[in-house]
Amino acid sequence: MTTVLAAAGGVTTGEEIAFWVLAPLALIGGLGMVLARNAVHSALWLVLTMLCLGAFYVMQSGPFIGMVQIIVYTGAIMMLFLFVLMLVGRDASDSLIETLLGQRVAAIVLGLGFAALIASGLHRAIGGTTAAGLEQANAGGNVQGIARLLFTKYVFAFEVTSALLITAAIGAMILAHVMRRKADRPSQVERMKARFAPGSYPGPKPGPGVFATSSSIATPARLPDGSLAEQSISPVVPTRELTSSEAAPKGTEK
Repeated sequence: MTTVLAAAGGVTTGEEIAFWVLAPLALIGGLGMVLARNAVHSALWLVLTMLCLGAFYVMQSGPFIGMVQIIVYTGAIMMLFLFVLMLVGRDASDSLIETLLGQRVAAIVLGLGFAALIASGLHRAIGGTTAAGLEQANAGGNVQGIARLLFTKYVFAFEVTSALLITAAIGAMILAHVMRRKADRPSQVERMKARFAPGSYPGPKPGPGVFATSSSIATPARLPDGSLAEQSISPVVPTRELTSSEAAPKGTEK
C-alpha cells in the first residue's frame, strides 16, 4: 500500500506512522475474528478491523467512503449483528452441530477458492495499473465524484447490487418466518380457560412493593386480604426475606 501511495503523489510522515500503527491492528482484528471461539468476540474483532479500514479510506483522500465505513458498517450493521448474537446466545458448541452433511468441507473449499479469486483479481487490478491519484476524481469534491461515477459508469452494477440486497433481505425474512398451523394456535376460548384455570390469578397483579412496608422490587406485593402475592415478583429477581413485622398482614402488627 505504501508503494501505491508513493506512486500516487508521495506519502507524508504522518500517513506512514498511521499506516504502521493501524495495519497491525487491522491484521490482528481479522485473525481474532477467524480464531475467536465466541461469536460475540468474533464480531468485536471485526469491528476493530472495520474501524482501521475506515481510517485507511480517510487517509487515501476518500473521506466519504471512510465515514460510511465507520458510521454505517461499523456503527449500524455490526451493532445489529452484535444485538442479534447476544439475543440468540450462540457459542462455540453450536459449531459442532452440522445442519447439512459435509458443510465444513464445502465451506473450507469454497473459502479457499474465494480467497484465490480475490487474490488473482487484486493482482491483475494492481499489478498492471499505474496509480494516478485522486485529484481528478475529487476535482469537484469527493462526494460529487463518487456520485458521478456511481450513477453513470457503474449504474448497472449499482442497480444489480441493490436488487441482490433486496432479494437477500426478503429471503432472510422468509427463512426466519415460522408458519404455524391453525390447529396449533390457541383459540380465544382456550386462552380464557387457561387464564381462569386453578392456580392462575386472572386479575391484574399489583406491582412489587405495593401495600408493603418496603419499596424494593424483591418484596412481594400484598393482596387485599393481606397475604403475599408471590407472582408479583419476576422469576429472575430473588425474593427478599421479610422480617416478622413485614410478613405480618396490615393491622396485626404489635
